[in-house]
Amino acid sequence: MERYSVLWKKFKENEFEHDDASKILKEEKDGLVSAILSELKKHGWLTIKLHPDDSRKRIYKLKNPEDAIETIEIT
Repeated sequence: MERYSVLWKKFKENEFEHDDASKILKEEKDGLVSAILSELKKHGWLTIKLHPDDSRKRIYKLKNPEDAIETIEIT
């Protein structure tokens, strides 16, 4: 949630790339940023699509917190 909050404050619902997230999260290890983004996607807080100019890259977009909370399942 802390990292989601940091990203949300910067990007809101705007698209961003991996390098942008690395700069904002101030994480030097690419693997850690990838893991963070993967976890956000897994929990439904982030959408991912292919970059239109380079299929090796991804474009990320955070879900609005209100919308993301709606998808949380209580167990």
